[in-house]
Amino acid sequence: MTIKVGNIVSHTGGLGWGSGKVLEVTATLAMIQFSDGKSRKIAASHFCTLEPAAPDSYVPPPEAAVVAKPSRPPRMTKKK
Repeated sequence: MTIKVGNIVSHTGGLGWGSGKVLEVTATLAMIQFSDGKSRKIAASHFCTLEPAAPDSYVPPPEAAVVAKPSRPPRMTKKK
């Protein structure tokens, strides 16, 4: 199987991960976002463990809500 960006795949050793979408491919690895919400790097030597999956089997993880941190008051400087 040829691994390309945008492919939907499943990992034979990680069935609990769900299907994944290939985000990046280099000569040595592929970065895949799986339905369980984790991105995993799969080494090129392990591409044989990836199988094509149905496009509708990939469920993107929910977007995390961005929470703004409250700002801190400025620090007081010591007088000499």
